Amino acid sequence: MTQSEADLIETTAGHAACRHTVATYDRIAPIYDLLDAVYEHSWKRNLRRQVFEHARGRVLDVGVGTGCNMPFYPKGADVTGIDASRAMLERAAERAIERGQQVQLLEMNLLDLDFEDRTFDTIVATFVLLCLPDELQLAALRELHRVMKPDGRLVILDYKLSERPGVRLAMRCVGPWLKWAFGGRYDAPTAHYVEEAGFAVIGRRSFALDSVSLMILQPVRAG
Repeated sequence: MTQSEADLIETTAGHAACRHTVATYDRIAPIYDLLDAVYEHSWKRNLRRQVFEHARGRVLDVGVGTGCNMPFYPKGADVTGIDASRAMLERAAERAIERGQQVQLLEMNLLDLDFEDRTFDTIVATFVLLCLPDELQLAALRELHRVMKPDGRLVILDYKLSERPGVRLAMRCVGPWLKWAFGGRYDAPTAHYVEEAGFAVIGRRSFALDSVSLMILQPVRAG
């Protein structure tokens, strides 16, 4: 088998994993907010607020889900939310109506965004990239880079394996449940592909006993 054939098999497997994840979220959409309620109200809401402190201009909310980020969108902001799960988008639409909030919601795969180059000033991805297999992390970051303006920012909030031994062990024990329930994992290697995708890290913070990472990225200026 040639290297190109191996790469094709790996990529095909990655897309199959994505389809499985979409099916998972279609299934759990009616109870997603209930499943995540304890985490959402105890600490996630505070971190979402911090994410959108960095937002400006035209905003893309990648993996908008049921719309948990909506309460923290900047007032009057032009926000587009995308998700590959139609069922999750339906819940997000309901939330937008309840809040009287104007948000453009689109069914879309983050690996193949239907936007022109250099469209958005800010892109946020909260607990999204942990659902992608390793072989699609770079492709996802490159696609986000493509639709971002040269002076834009990408803000990623996601789980990461803690450096604290006890916390790390607990995360590994809970990991199979996270995979089964949400199609995610604690050890997604997103940070390893930042530079190759054309981004530079301009800010990084850890939360929740070093188990959650907030990364602020900007495109590397040519020359």
